[in-house]
Amino acid sequence: MKALLCKAFGPADTLVLEDLPSPEPKKNEVLIEVQAAGVNFPDTLIIEGKYQFKPPFPFAPGGEVAGVVKAVGEKVSHLRAGDRVMALTGWGGFAEEVAVPAYNVLPVPKSMDLTTAAAFGMTYGTSMHALKQRANLQPGETLLVLGASGGVGLAAVEIGKAMGAKVIAAASSAEKLEVARNAGADELINYSEQSLKDEVKKLTGGQGVDVIYDPVGGTLFEEAFRSIGWNGRFLVVGFAAGGGIPALPANLPLLKGASLVGVFWGSFAQRQPQDNAENFQQLFAWHAEGKLKPLVSQTFPLERGGEAINALGQRKAVGKVVVTVR
Repeated sequence: MKALLCKAFGPADTLVLEDLPSPEPKKNEVLIEVQAAGVNFPDTLIIEGKYQFKPPFPFAPGGEVAGVVKAVGEKVSHLRAGDRVMALTGWGGFAEEVAVPAYNVLPVPKSMDLTTAAAFGMTYGTSMHALKQRANLQPGETLLVLGASGGVGLAAVEIGKAMGAKVIAAASSAEKLEVARNAGADELINYSEQSLKDEVKKLTGGQGVDVIYDPVGGTLFEEAFRSIGWNGRFLVVGFAAGGGIPALPANLPLLKGASLVGVFWGSFAQRQPQDNAENFQQLFAWHAEGKLKPLVSQTFPLERGGEAINALGQRKAVGKVVVTVR
């Protein structure tokens, strides 16, 4: 099989396409013929040795895939060869085949094609967990989404609307905000041209927002928190802006009666698998109803997977970037 390999930590341009033996599934694993692999922010970090997990060399990046089951281990009973599936891999997805623990594999619903499925699990799983379990978002509340044109941001906009919230989308350009508007956002803030805090105050009648979804971090972190309302929940999702981890004066949560809430969906999925499964049942139902419309803005063939990572890492892409393997 062919795989796009990282043989030493470095930029995406150093990834190389090579032939490897096909993996053999262990007793509790599923062997998947990969059709497509989603590209996510951790892929930009793992190849440079900046992620919390450092696989042994050589390894293929790619934390989520969709494809067809080729074989299953002897302890796997809920899947069989020929099933269409989506899976979290951690790494290894930029390859023609990958073996994955069965608990990380979900059947793909009939309403969803495999390219969409490769772009669905991580972003929608993260945003659903953030808004449901961590923020307890309620109908009628106001949700502010930073980085609203990116993969998790767009997912948060759509899920927030499906949960009955008013959604304010914030992004760095008019083009990105138009993408968020098409995803259902009620109000838009261009934080490269406007004061985020002032615009939130104006849009909420001075009350602030109930929930803030922040996958960006960076210089807007504190300004966004200052726009939160009483009993608000600030969701720390990621740090796509780079430049270090932002800090927050500890008196701000006190004065706002607000919560700073961490979101680590990967750990949640492992620790609370039943809750995660229920989340995906709801997500799949919303997708079938047309309430969720994942945006795959760019696709790259496997041999150009490095370009796909760069497109995401340089924050030029909207929605999701996908590597098509077959």
